[in-house]
Amino acid sequence: MSSPLSFKIISKHFLFFLLLASLLSCTSNSKRFNQIATQTDFSSNKNVVEKLSGEDNPSADFEKSKSLKVASWNIRHLGRTKTPEDIYEIANILRDFDLVAIQEVVAKDPAGAQAVAKIADELNRMGAKWDYQISDPTKSPSVYMSERYAFLWKTSKVNLAPRAYLDKELEDICYREPFIGTCKLKEEITPFYVINYHGRKYYDKPEEEIAYFINYPERLGSNRVLITGDFNLDEAHDVWKPFYHKGFKSALQNQRTTLKTKCKNGNYLSHPIDNVYFTRGIKKIQAGSLDFIGTCKNLKKAREISDHLPIYIEFKMKENEK
Repeated sequence: MSSPLSFKIISKHFLFFLLLASLLSCTSNSKRFNQIATQTDFSSNKNVVEKLSGEDNPSADFEKSKSLKVASWNIRHLGRTKTPEDIYEIANILRDFDLVAIQEVVAKDPAGAQAVAKIADELNRMGAKWDYQISDPTKSPSVYMSERYAFLWKTSKVNLAPRAYLDKELEDICYREPFIGTCKLKEEITPFYVINYHGRKYYDKPEEEIAYFINYPERLGSNRVLITGDFNLDEAHDVWKPFYHKGFKSALQNQRTTLKTKCKNGNYLSHPIDNVYFTRGIKKIQAGSLDFIGTCKNLKKAREISDHLPIYIEFKMKENEK
């Protein structure tokens, strides 16, 4: 039978090792986040997002202005190729927006959906509650073209209900049929709609798909429609002329949003193909692309995340426009 003295010695040793293990765990976690935070200088995005945020208290700012900040991003091959550090950087770039539309989520295995869940998990560690929805794989001509889409949103700002859905009416026309989100601002009854889209390659004539999007206001019974994503053509293309005549506007004009493979003379941006096209019921406050790279030395690391910049629009609903 053990003596009281030996029991006390064993207890002290146990407490010592427990404390040591706890300290090592904290040190390991601290090192991970320090590495993530310092490995790449993506600081240039902070200035842009701070301009969008307005005040230190985003909830108070939203209640005052009733505006919404929507981002759209083609995150190249979003799936198993993204490291935990990449996921953290993606979340950190998106954290100050209210609603995010993502294109190019890998569909051929569960890793794409899992990556979206990991982004949402990181966002939920950053001070606001986020939710997300992921589409089924698109009904594409081949498995190599098929992708998923995703929406992520702050639950304090907006609801997506019922579930977003792939546009079955266009699945035989589009290589990747759009993903339609029915959205409502908190405490508002009238919805607005976000069409999440990734167009076929430029040489495959994405205009043959896009031409059908002009009917979305009638199909959805709303003049509060935003069509966002990677269109693989710019806003000056002839396909948009009937849209503009009908009252659509483009959020961005001649703004390059894709990344070159190499930086020359400080220039790393290429084509102006990501955009948001919106109807009469939407009042744009500001819009742009979010250049999180900032300097040529960051280009290689940035392209591990994506070969596109995120784009954004901040807007309000026009009164008396349904």
